[in-house]
Amino acid sequence: MATLAYPPQRQLSVGEVLDLSFRIYRATVGRVLLLAALGVLAGQLGNIYAAIKSRPVLQQGQGAWPAVMAQFADPVMITLLIVGLILTAVFYAAVLLREHHISSGGSAGGEVATAVRRVAAIIALFILIGAGMLALFVPAMVTRGGVRALLSLAAVIVLCYAFVAVSCAQTILLVDDAGPIDSLTRSWRLTSGGFWRLTGIYTVALIILVVLYVVLGTIAGVLGAVLGRGDVAMFTALTEVLAVALGALVTPFYGALALAVLADLKVRKEGADLEQRISATA
Repeated sequence: MATLAYPPQRQLSVGEVLDLSFRIYRATVGRVLLLAALGVLAGQLGNIYAAIKSRPVLQQGQGAWPAVMAQFADPVMITLLIVGLILTAVFYAAVLLREHHISSGGSAGGEVATAVRRVAAIIALFILIGAGMLALFVPAMVTRGGVRALLSLAAVIVLCYAFVAVSCAQTILLVDDAGPIDSLTRSWRLTSGGFWRLTGIYTVALIILVVLYVVLGTIAGVLGAVLGRGDVAMFTALTEVLAVALGALVTPFYGALALAVLADLKVRKEGADLEQRISATA
């Protein structure tokens, strides 16, 4: 793992942050693939239940929206959706923690137990972020006409800044075992002054992911059509399996990117590079 050079000992350029993300991904993807697949599968619990009950799946409700909305009256569906969201959060946290352990030269193990222990903090963090972002639109909701349009535009602009400002909060919460509020305030401090740089990193990463999704999604669709051989049920089942596989391959990149961004910000704002040099010479 010495060739990975994580955490970095100096400030990185935008290209170097992305390169570090890919190096973390390549070094860890094989060892987090199962956790990532379980996380993607957990997010599909509602769709699996809908398929068993021969109902329209939630992602394919076009033309059958009332039937899709009616599913939320089913307590089993609601329970599965909530459980699925929690399990998805747990497995994603486990993926990120394992990537961090491996990248830092440590040994993997115990990440799921740690993620379960931190799930209440993760949920609290999501609630705080969601409530804060929703509050941005309250002024627009209580006004009308041109004022509403202006306030809505202002809320969207502030939302873009806020998204970048809190983008490291979950990683801090997991990697540094911080509380939800501490994670938010520290993320805000670390990202302060770096909005356009971080926006550039996230934009390039998003473009790469979109291209990857399109390419792999096309391959998955072709495989589903060929192997399904005109059987709609078989095609649907194969498509779902391939979607889980695709999600499992892509999910670790989110964690790798989050770790690379946070490590670079720590060097820039907290002198993590100086601490490493001092400890190395001690």
